[in-house]
Amino acid sequence: MTDSTAPARRILAIDGGGLRGLIPACLLAGLERATGRPARESFDFLAGTSTGAVLAAGLAAGVPAGELVRLYVEDAPRLFDGAWWRVIPRVLTGSMYDIRRLNALIGERLPAEARGWRIDDVPNDILITAKGLRDGHQWYFVKDCPRNACTTGALPFTDCVTASAAAPTYFAPWRVAGIGELVDGGVGVAGNPVYQACVEAFEFTDRYDPRSTVIVSLGTGRFFERPRPRWLGDWLGWVLTELFRSPGEQQTELTERHYGAAAFYRIDVELEREIPIDSVRHIPELREIGEWLASNVEWGSILDGTGTDFAITPARTTPREYTVTPAP
Repeated sequence: MTDSTAPARRILAIDGGGLRGLIPACLLAGLERATGRPARESFDFLAGTSTGAVLAAGLAAGVPAGELVRLYVEDAPRLFDGAWWRVIPRVLTGSMYDIRRLNALIGERLPAEARGWRIDDVPNDILITAKGLRDGHQWYFVKDCPRNACTTGALPFTDCVTASAAAPTYFAPWRVAGIGELVDGGVGVAGNPVYQACVEAFEFTDRYDPRSTVIVSLGTGRFFERPRPRWLGDWLGWVLTELFRSPGEQQTELTERHYGAAAFYRIDVELEREIPIDSVRHIPELREIGEWLASNVEWGSILDGTGTDFAITPARTTPREYTVTPAP
């Protein structure tokens, strides 16, 4: 922000990343401890992709962030049970884990009144991303308003969140009535949904102005020190990783370029090792990283737009400049 005036609006966007969503969950728990109120009261607009969509949905429904931490610590092992024989259905059917169980788990964690919500019923402004299986169309589930296409506001909330989290090879696609089968919104350009959220807020509503808005983008951890690929399988893994990671970095740069008048913060952490999105055995480590990172975030100055830590500016848009590596 350019002066001490309190921001009129705040936008929160959360990346995809499977179990690594425990990192932003810990950050949000730290936010609630710092402010003494539910995280949804600190933000006007909530956006998420995949695991970030699950977090955004929980926040919008008023679920305490501490409960969302427990979603990863206690419930995730039931979802990602890690049995060796799951490689068989992955080969035969294309997915390892039960998408119906994921949908049920999302419903269980939401308050009863939120389970029947349509997108238009969500108290905050919301954006959930997904991708059409048949045509590859990128979907952004937002409230209907006069400036947008008014095609997603009536869609079932939990179905949209489930579709956003349906990561290929891990979960089967999820069908949303009137649209068809959908997969993880991170397949394509929206693994980090911050730019899409800003476009929706600034271009398709009249309630947000970059000059009086704070944008907070939460990552789920990044790992850079991969060895040089040596064979076809290595190269395939490298390409797939970059297909998810590079668009996420691009969204950060696009947001700064197009909406540079806003106070923009990107909070992420550089991981010491590769952590797969379904690796239950890494849950304690992820929680430790998340709590360590949360201890380094001064939420007061971020929410009022005066902080410099984690701030994105024209001179600071590369991951190595705004990520943090935990001390050994």
